[in-house]
This record gives sequence, structure tokens and C-alpha cells, in this order.
Amino acid sequence: MLQVIILTALCAVFATLLLRAEVQEKYVSADVWKGFASLCFVLIGLLNNPGGNVATLLIYGLILGLIADILLNLRFILKKRGQLAFLIGILVFLAGHIVYLIAILEMSTNWKICIAIGLALAGLLILLLFQIISAKLPFKIFGVIYIGAIMLMNAVAVGNLIAKPSAFTAIFALGAFLFLISDIVLIINTFGKKFRESFRISNIVLYYAGQILIGVSLMFL
Repeated sequence: MLQVIILTALCAVFATLLLRAEVQEKYVSADVWKGFASLCFVLIGLLNNPGGNVATLLIYGLILGLIADILLNLRFILKKRGQLAFLIGILVFLAGHIVYLIAILEMSTNWKICIAIGLALAGLLILLLFQIISAKLPFKIFGVIYIGAIMLMNAVAVGNLIAKPSAFTAIFALGAFLFLISDIVLIINTFGKKFRESFRISNIVLYYAGQILIGVSLMFL
């Protein structure tokens, strides 16, 4: 537990340095700090790995999150190719969500109804978001698939919590939900009418809290 506390504190420090560097438009430094912050949740997962297929998949998801984090921030560094880096980052995040989904599907007893509810909620969320954001077609296509994947992950996570209440299912479900909210904030702030620094801070706090909780959930698997 002490290791988790230390790594969580370090993650908070690195995330603060990331936000400060972004405000100062020191984007290379920001990406470095972001990499260190994301490495913290990967290490939390690795240090609490109980072994087994589900745990291994969850750790792969955390690692994909680390890679995607670095790629997303490259959009501020690679000016002409920034959009490409952003799209690749979304793809890597999508792969991470799919890996998380596969992992928790292994313990799901009600996955069919969870998938149906998840798809319905994803469709509703997409309709709402498209009313308040504007983005190019490739981003919209990627966005639809991405939102669908993370909503399915949340639906199955909640289904697992209801069917098999435990410390693992509760912590993972909370982590997945915070991840979802952080993504919604990121989408609105990136493709909405106006960028808000408060939204960026909220996005970072929610995101790292979500990933850390997913890593911590491995302690109870």
C-alpha cells in the first residue's frame, strides 16, 4: 500500500508539472512530465499484479494508456503532423479500452444485456456531443468508435459490480467511470467552441484518478 501512496503522490506532482508546462507553452517538457505521470499508474499495476490472464490484460491496457498519453501531447509539438499524432493516440487509447473490455468480459455473467445498454448509452452520448462540438470527419469517425468502446467498458464494469460485488469490481468500475468523464471533458474542451484551462485541469485530474484506480484494483483481483 505504501508503494501505491508514493506513486500516486508522484503522479500528482508530475501531472501538476505537466499542466504548468502547458500553460507556459513548453510542450516538450509537458510531454515528458506526462510520460512520467502515466508511468506511475503503470508501475502501480505492475507492483500489484496477482498474475493470471485478467491481470495481464489490465496491465497491457495501462501500458497502452501510457503510450497514448505521449502521442496525444505530440499534437502540440509536431505542428503539421500534430493531427496525425492525435489520431494515432486515439487509436492506441481505443486499443487500451478494448483490452480492458476483454479482461472484464471474462468475469461477466450478464454481458449481453450490458453490451445492449452500453451501445444505447453510447449512441445517446454521441448525439449529445455532436450538438456541442465541431470536428473534421476523421475525428468524428474515430470518436464514435472510441466513445462506443469506453461506454461498453463502463456498462460491463457496472454489470460486474451488480452481479459480483467486490473490492475489485467496485474500484475498477469507479476507475472506468472517471476515465469516461475525463474523456467527455477532453472532447468538449478540444472540439468545443472554446478551450478552458479549468476543463483541462479537470480532464487531467479525472483521467489520472481513473487510471490509478484501475491499477489499484489489481490488488483485490
